[in-house]
Amino acid sequence: MAGLPGGDATSAHEPGPARTDPAHSVHAKAPIADSGERALLGVLLTLTVLSGVVDGVCYLGLGHVFTANMTGNVVLLGFAAAGAPGFSVSASLTSLALFLVGAVCGGRISKYVSRRSRMLSVAVALEAIFVASAAVVAFVATSVAAGWARYTTIALLAFAMGIRNAVIRRLAVPDMTTTVLTMTLTGLAADSTLAGGSNPHMSRRIAAVLAMLIGAVIGASLLIHRGAALPLAISAGAAAATAATVYASRCAAYLDKRG
Repeated sequence: MAGLPGGDATSAHEPGPARTDPAHSVHAKAPIADSGERALLGVLLTLTVLSGVVDGVCYLGLGHVFTANMTGNVVLLGFAAAGAPGFSVSASLTSLALFLVGAVCGGRISKYVSRRSRMLSVAVALEAIFVASAAVVAFVATSVAAGWARYTTIALLAFAMGIRNAVIRRLAVPDMTTTVLTMTLTGLAADSTLAGGSNPHMSRRIAAVLAMLIGAVIGASLLIHRGAALPLAISAGAAAATAATVYASRCAAYLDKRG
């Protein structure tokens, strides 16, 4: 057979360059993205559990004060200012002040650490260090319910929670603040089918509520039966493991790509 004009006889039968099916590419990448998102949600749910543990210890063991939930802490400050028995203006103000200092430090981390995965790892690693320090104070002190041990423990925990909250705010994962549930519960109800919605993020919202509840149960139970040092030590160890997990899973790649 004669060749085609401008080419040889075999060129008409040579296969062209392989074509990439866009739909196939999207589906091929979807499992990777999904696994990265699941890993990130697992990290944030773990931190939510730790918030429940820490605030359970603080409220029951440090004299009616929160170090993670500042909304509740402002309310407790109001109770104390009104003279309600069992509440302390100085304890609540200490928690608020150190939380804000920690949030400033967390904001600095967010500004100078460009990779979002490293930002989260640094924040959670620092949390582990300060919560571990609080556990040491609780271990060596006779009691954390009063005196220097109470205020030192409040300061260390509030500072750690301030750092974490600032970084979590920077990550801006919907419905995963790790410390407060008001808007999560609002979204769960307001976006439900009963309200004419389509239940977006329903699973993660329910998981966040359960995580906080489970953490509070663990923190209160350990405090009642073993004292403050053990739940704080467990929280510090879990935070350290969580910081390492950010790099050991697909969470890091997902976070950095998302940024």
